[in-house]
Amino acid sequence: MRHLQTVGARLALALLLVVAAVLAFVYLIVVPSLEDRLVDSRTDQVATVARRAADQLSVDPPTNELAAGFASASNTRVIIFEIIDRDPLTLVEIAEGGAGFVGGIEDDPVAQQAARTLLPAQGVVTRADLEFAEAGHPSADAKYVVLVASSIEDSLDSVALVKRRLLISTLFALAAALLLGYGGARLFARRIRRLEQGAERIASGKFDEPIVDTSPDELGQLARSFDRMRQRLAGLEHARREFIANASHELRTPLFSLAGHLELLTDEDLDDSTKREFLVRMREQVERLTKLAGELLDLSRLDAGRLRVEREPVDLTRIAETLVEEFDALAQATGHRIEHEVDGSATGLGDEQRILQVGRALVENAFRHTPSGTKVRVRTSHSREQVVLAVEDDGPGIGSEAATHVFERFYRGDTGGRASGSGLGLAIARELAEAMQGDIELASKPGRTVFTLSLPAASGTAPPALE
Repeated sequence: MRHLQTVGARLALALLLVVAAVLAFVYLIVVPSLEDRLVDSRTDQVATVARRAADQLSVDPPTNELAAGFASASNTRVIIFEIIDRDPLTLVEIAEGGAGFVGGIEDDPVAQQAARTLLPAQGVVTRADLEFAEAGHPSADAKYVVLVASSIEDSLDSVALVKRRLLISTLFALAAALLLGYGGARLFARRIRRLEQGAERIASGKFDEPIVDTSPDELGQLARSFDRMRQRLAGLEHARREFIANASHELRTPLFSLAGHLELLTDEDLDDSTKREFLVRMREQVERLTKLAGELLDLSRLDAGRLRVEREPVDLTRIAETLVEEFDALAQATGHRIEHEVDGSATGLGDEQRILQVGRALVENAFRHTPSGTKVRVRTSHSREQVVLAVEDDGPGIGSEAATHVFERFYRGDTGGRASGSGLGLAIARELAEAMQGDIELASKPGRTVFTLSLPAASGTAPPALE
């Protein structure tokens, strides 16, 4: 019973049923139709002979020679009856020719019907377990009836032969359908089983073994989709593990620093200037922890679709000026130069705080990945359909391989041979841009790197807030 629940068994059974249905249709519909056509053809043939013989009686008298001539020409038996009386009907055989049945011919139903109605009659009559196609035709003067009979046993034998061969062919066809269908279905089911095993491996967290099916059909396409999913899940798993390690390091470092400074602060011999220095460093570590916690919180809200994003007119020129003011002190501390370039009013639809968050991530990225002395420009521009906030620097640029990953979660670029940042800033920035129906693009080459935030231009009343 369990074997009948497999895909292979079901497909084989379905093929078997289809073949059986087709053969049953042939046997029940085509074969009887063939038999009827053969019988009707023989009946029409004897009816034609009977009509011609009856027409001849108006010229020649009924004789055995006349009957034998028609019988020989048509390979039938021809009998000529004289109608003695019609009430009660009395027929007397007066001439015959040809071979066939013997005896009891005066009671032939077809001849009696033609004599009684004086109209042509035809049908199939059984004598001594043999079947004959018969036709009766009255003469023009209504004195005689011509009966023509022909055995249809040969036609019935041909139909019986067709039936037997069809039954034998049916058995062979069903056996072949069962074998071929089950064999083909097993191959098909084996491919499905490989996909199932691959899905089980992926579900259990094993992403190292590829799912291979080179067939161009739907199963092959499904297998390739599974393998692409495996690769992406493998990448996400690798990124997750790397992120956990990075986040642990990012959290552990400020925590250790805070713990160390707190322990040192308990020393009563510390002078006030050293205590103030420790407090400044502790504040920096707290800010570092706060930023990381905020990024993780934003990421979780974005994944859950619960991050509220307003859509209202926002002046990107003012955003650019704010960013330059905020980062001016950091630029001086790191040896960078920061300035803004505006091209008139650039008002777009978005969330002002989220746009500032994106802009901060872009400027921080420029400071972190460029050497001291690099100029960073915050530019704005606008067109009829969109407004742009761009952060440009004249640093060494981003390599082509790294450029394909900078917006991925947990990806951390190298600065001076070491990983930098949590790897979440740019990923969150892009998702925030998309939540505001905008986008972030990167264009980089040695000496010029530009991150461009594009937002819909404001026109009329702003749409409602999105969540």
